[in-house]
Amino acid sequence: MDLSSTFIFRSTQTLISPINKPFNHNLLPFSTKLITKPNKTTSLTVSAKKKTPIEGVSDELNDIASFNLDFAYTRRRVREAFAQVQLQLDHCLFKNAPAGIRTEEWYEKNWRGLEIFCKSWLPESGVPIKASVCFCHGYGDTCTFFFEGIARRIAASGYAVYAMDYPGFGLSEGLHGYIPNFDDLVYDVIEHYAKVKARPEVRGLPRFIMGQSMGGAVTLKVHLEESNKWDGVVLVAPMCKIADEVLPPDPVMKVLTLLSNVMPKAKLFPNQDLAELTFSEPSKRKLAVYNVVSYGDNPRLKTGMELIRATKEIESQVHKIYAPLLIMHGAEDKVTDPLISQFLYEKASSKDKTLKLYEGGYHGILEGETDERIFTIHDDIVSWLDSRVKK
Repeated sequence: MDLSSTFIFRSTQTLISPINKPFNHNLLPFSTKLITKPNKTTSLTVSAKKKTPIEGVSDELNDIASFNLDFAYTRRRVREAFAQVQLQLDHCLFKNAPAGIRTEEWYEKNWRGLEIFCKSWLPESGVPIKASVCFCHGYGDTCTFFFEGIARRIAASGYAVYAMDYPGFGLSEGLHGYIPNFDDLVYDVIEHYAKVKARPEVRGLPRFIMGQSMGGAVTLKVHLEESNKWDGVVLVAPMCKIADEVLPPDPVMKVLTLLSNVMPKAKLFPNQDLAELTFSEPSKRKLAVYNVVSYGDNPRLKTGMELIRATKEIESQVHKIYAPLLIMHGAEDKVTDPLISQFLYEKASSKDKTLKLYEGGYHGILEGETDERIFTIHDDIVSWLDSRVKK
């Protein structure tokens, strides 16, 4: 497990949302990297980064997919262009999505003045709602695409499911992939889900929070900030501790810290394509490229440093976790170490806690395994929720 694996979770995205803003077709994607020259001096270079064409789509769509995604309005246009393509993908989450689910998409301004994309999935009319489930997505990901199918399955079991894109991710405003302060992101989530819990359809009902990968870190930080406001926590391959052996040496960390203050937005953390580590099923791995608004470049310096800081804070406070806890992890996960989930399970003070390790499972157990395994894991989540709602 290398350091970049700690930071990256790549997944995918979803449907449509027209936007009527001027669109600059000349926006170009770029990447940054450090070059060490023979005389041992180091310089920062900026170069164009061309995306690999997506097979099976038109040249026009590939041109659209290559636009610079730094800006929210660009990401929204790209998502709109790929809406129908994504609906036709050969994945069980799309092909077997329950019918009759009521969905809603909207934007709202957060406390920082940023426009946040929000979505909900409710059971079909006439089905009583048991509880609310609020989702926190992983790093680089969005609250849609694969989660669209996951949310529909949970909603079909009688739950109201809610999700949001963090600032800088998916369809929300903010520089793409940039987390200048992890605590601000946590407060964004707290603010939004406080509004969700007051909605008429779920007011007074049990409320659960669910996080995947980096979203697990967000979820834990939210719970630590407001421990008495959630009836249960579901964590899927959570990023809640970075093993000492994968952290850079202290001198390197000092350099990274300095650089993150000087050029916080630079994409200088090492990165690799984690599709092979996320999806155990090759056929599903090929679909990762259709998450056209996900963040797949090198992590920005400040983002990487904030993730390290957040996980260190969580590691020092896991004993303060008291809520009913479900932790789920693929036993062969090379992105977030399942041993860290074991650590969390052992250290959490929750009297009601469950750890499920799935033999042979990779990082993306909600979407990247065999159809049968995916549905089993979804059923495990629903069964756990059902048993807590009945208590």
